[in-house]
Amino acid sequence: MHPPKTFLLFLTLALGLVRGVAAAAPIPTEWIDPDTGHRVVRLSRDDGTQSLYFHQNAYSLDGKKLIVTTADGGIATITLATRETKPLVPGRVNVLVTGHRTGDVYFTKAAPGDAPAADGGLRNPNGTIVYAANLDTGASREVVRLPPGRSVSSLNADETLLLGSYVDGPLPPTPATSRLPGTDARFGQPNYAAVGADGKPMTYADAKDLRLHNTLMATRAGPPRVLFTIDTRTGQMKDILREHEWLGHLQFSPTDPTLIMFCHEGTWHEVDRIWTIRTDGTGLKKIHTRTMNMEIAGHEFFSADGKRIWYDLQTPRGQDFWLAGDEIATGKRLWYHLERNEWSVHYNVSPDGTLFAGDGGDSEMVARAPDGKWIYLFHPERVPDVAGIRNPASDSLIDIGYFKAERLVNMSKHDYRLEPNVTFSPDMKWVIFRSNMFGPIHVFAVEIAKAR
Repeated sequence: MHPPKTFLLFLTLALGLVRGVAAAAPIPTEWIDPDTGHRVVRLSRDDGTQSLYFHQNAYSLDGKKLIVTTADGGIATITLATRETKPLVPGRVNVLVTGHRTGDVYFTKAAPGDAPAADGGLRNPNGTIVYAANLDTGASREVVRLPPGRSVSSLNADETLLLGSYVDGPLPPTPATSRLPGTDARFGQPNYAAVGADGKPMTYADAKDLRLHNTLMATRAGPPRVLFTIDTRTGQMKDILREHEWLGHLQFSPTDPTLIMFCHEGTWHEVDRIWTIRTDGTGLKKIHTRTMNMEIAGHEFFSADGKRIWYDLQTPRGQDFWLAGDEIATGKRLWYHLERNEWSVHYNVSPDGTLFAGDGGDSEMVARAPDGKWIYLFHPERVPDVAGIRNPASDSLIDIGYFKAERLVNMSKHDYRLEPNVTFSPDMKWVIFRSNMFGPIHVFAVEIAKAR
């Protein structure tokens, strides 16, 4: 006997209401991850709050506050102990870093007279202004003004120099392929899309690689890119490197005010990515030299003590996975091995250098991991010499280890077009990340100590 149509209609409406209630259910503020046993808390209160990029210093000098961005493009602080959110800078700005000397948050803002650009961004005909905001008083001070076409993205350890780049000539045309107009606010990423030679749509990750390649080719055919510094006390600018490469990922050492790290952007297997240089333009050095075709290295970052550069290394791409570290003073290399599912979009290291974290990745990314959507804690282990017998040339060889992985958070509901960007809290009790696992973007923290 079939149920009457009126009953089916009622059932359909009821199920729709239930789904609506479920969709509108509040995002939890705290829970124990049933798959890992670790406690997770939501630090942010407002939808659209995001933590910073993984290598940006985002903590106050006393380690009690976290710097975040707000849905309207401003800056706020979250007190880690209480989760209290306090607005700091309103409006649309670009966060650089929290200064290691003063603890002020440095940010940039378009000078008055900016105009909408065709791609939805802003043109800055009057240049950009760098400001610094005090976390205690909320007061902002102007630091320096940049002319049109120049941007900065890092601050040195003693806060005397900013680091940036510019194009010395007319900008090359933006490649038309592999990108739709604008940026998807849900992910903070451009809308990469492309069709392959087989006529089928590429995955998001492959379309992004094609976009990187096309942009690199346009860059090499265009005017030179220039790396420059600007003195925060005098405003004096100094060009320190000029080349026909796409310069990015600019970082100052957290401890050495004269050491710069930067990268050659592009598809990783076609560039020599990681470089260092001194603020006076001397000492240009390539950090990693590949030994095989399709070997890639990137997403580089300094250790907290500034003594080592860490980076994602794959030998070759998508097949064998390492987190590699080069000691700056000696050049000694230390590589930690990971399994496919443990590969992460970004890694990070604890303030004392004893632990590592990773934010995992989905099955379309470079590792093609079938079960990689987790926030990870990594315990490093070194491979010992057998019977204590060392190879005579061991000091010049790569020191090898591996990670013992511990899963902290199940990220199966997270869309990895938003990169989680893990960091350790200064007290090393939490791993902090951003996620859209409940829909809107929020900032979360997972406790390193297991709850049960």
